[in-house]
Amino acid sequence: MTSRRPRMAAALGAGVLAALVLSGCVANDPQAEGSAALSVDSSGTECAVSESTAPSGNVVFTVSNSGDAVTEFYLLADDGLRIVGEVENIGPGIERDLVVQARPGDYFTVCKPGMLGAGVGKTAFTVTDSGKDFELGGDLEAQVDAANANYSSYVKDQVENLVTGTESFAAAYTAGDDDLARSLYAPTRVFWERIETVAESFGDLDPSMDLREADLEEGQDWTGWHAIEKDLWPAEAEAGFTAYTPEKRAALAERLVSDTDSLYASVQDLEFTLDQQANGAIGLLDEVATGKVTGEEEFWSHTDHWDFQANIDGASVLYAGIRDILLEKDEELAAQLDEEFAELQSLLDAQRVGDGFALYTELSDDEIRAFSDQVNALGEPLSRLTGVLVL
Repeated sequence: MTSRRPRMAAALGAGVLAALVLSGCVANDPQAEGSAALSVDSSGTECAVSESTAPSGNVVFTVSNSGDAVTEFYLLADDGLRIVGEVENIGPGIERDLVVQARPGDYFTVCKPGMLGAGVGKTAFTVTDSGKDFELGGDLEAQVDAANANYSSYVKDQVENLVTGTESFAAAYTAGDDDLARSLYAPTRVFWERIETVAESFGDLDPSMDLREADLEEGQDWTGWHAIEKDLWPAEAEAGFTAYTPEKRAALAERLVSDTDSLYASVQDLEFTLDQQANGAIGLLDEVATGKVTGEEEFWSHTDHWDFQANIDGASVLYAGIRDILLEKDEELAAQLDEEFAELQSLLDAQRVGDGFALYTELSDDEIRAFSDQVNALGEPLSRLTGVLVL
């Protein structure tokens, strides 16, 4: 399975966008009529799913954590790498649901106790053809098609900007122009963060490009943005840190550029579905809750607010693209989401300094708490979005 970086436990748990056409994660309403209900027992050593098959349509996995560590549950595509759906941050004794709008095909289920390593209990799972029709009709179908096409274009645009920005950043870093490289670091990363849940679906690209040092496994090579970040902010590193040699700098820069080019090639033929878009917004908010709002993402540069804003940008774009469809189904939920997005944006705007943001280390405890509370306030209605749209 993918070596996605693990996440610390947080109050908010949600599914992540799977940039696949074969199925989509639906993060709510497990009691919807016609859903296939399965139970999952995640312990320290097992990932026991009650059934190994289910009919196509809405499949509900109710995941119970009987172990001692926070766990995650994944539904993977038939290659065992691509994430189709996941539910994160399930504490001991806690139960959470993952709802997937599953197309016929072969999959794998796996749990990750401690949110580290390759996980346990990886098992084949089959979705049989129930004859379920996933298509919508009339004007609504046209709206959905337009939203999907528009988001695909948005992803490609962001990755194109990431490619050019990364090339400039890597050139400055390789040349030893650290001041320029530091100035380009956060503004370039925003293009990654806006489409982060899409990027995470491509096998090992995410850990190669965005793995944090705290999440390294024994013997694992450390590459990507955060490996370079530590070298660029040595004053924030631990005592005894040795600056990288020019050769190591060049190798890290070359790898980052190469991985970014691979991401660019991977997104060219992407197609999205309505449920994937809705869960993309949920997944991006989860990225905020489990890294940015805690200050863990940018451990040395403390530029977490740039990432925070970029994740919210991406979630807002996804929501805006499907908002008209939501209005036809649940005006009250749309109004609530409008309000909570605006409240969160106002908190971010208060941290703006010039063209950027204050460093995370400049936040007071009250400001951190306000961010966390508002992320949770948005997370609750957002977690209902996909079910309202597709169930």
